[in-house]
Amino acid sequence: MDAVSVKNLKIRYGSHVVLNGLNFEIEKGNIAAVIGPNGSGKTTLFKALLGLIPYEGEIKIFQKSIKNALKRIAYVPQHFDFDRTLPITVDEFLSFASNGKSINAKKICREVSVDILAEKLIGDLSGGQLQRVLIAQALIKDPDLLFLDEPSAGIDIEGSKAFYDLIKHINKEHDVTVLLISHEISMVSDLADQILCLNRDLVCSGPPREVLTKKVLNKLYGPEMNIREHKHL
Repeated sequence: MDAVSVKNLKIRYGSHVVLNGLNFEIEKGNIAAVIGPNGSGKTTLFKALLGLIPYEGEIKIFQKSIKNALKRIAYVPQHFDFDRTLPITVDEFLSFASNGKSINAKKICREVSVDILAEKLIGDLSGGQLQRVLIAQALIKDPDLLFLDEPSAGIDIEGSKAFYDLIKHINKEHDVTVLLISHEISMVSDLADQILCLNRDLVCSGPPREVLTKKVLNKLYGPEMNIREHKHL
């Protein structure tokens, strides 16, 4: 069963075509990563999949329309803008998402290592800590599909690896299909079951070993880009 099915997806901003005739499927239970240069339409694709912008074509989430599948979806943005002077603790912030699911919330907080942050003000959190809190908030809602937009942005390399290990754990232990945007090709090559190479068109889609070749990356980013090699190249 496909968690996501996209057919002939086209998105325009006025006369400007941002995404042009995309076709792909993401199998339930997989981790899929969207890669591509800046301005390639990655965030626009997410907005369409979340039903936030108009589009042409067809999008199905678990074989249903986006509107009828929204309760099964959670989203963690790249940037979470809020007033850092607000006197709200992590525990209070997460209580808004729990809706009385206190046992589930406590379990998830331990699982993603935010239980030790419970009394801290969210405005005092580091970038990595805040991302973990947002992950916990998403998981408390018990989603079947999790969208992550640049989940390790602003986190150092060591923290980034730990964060991707957490995503892999979430995928397996919670049976959550994950769709993420990332610029860290070497990381997602080890993490993802499927890579979507996007540059307005879908350049290619498939398992990392098959699609992450020098030829594809040159086509995606251009030969002048200095892309760090990884073991699949």
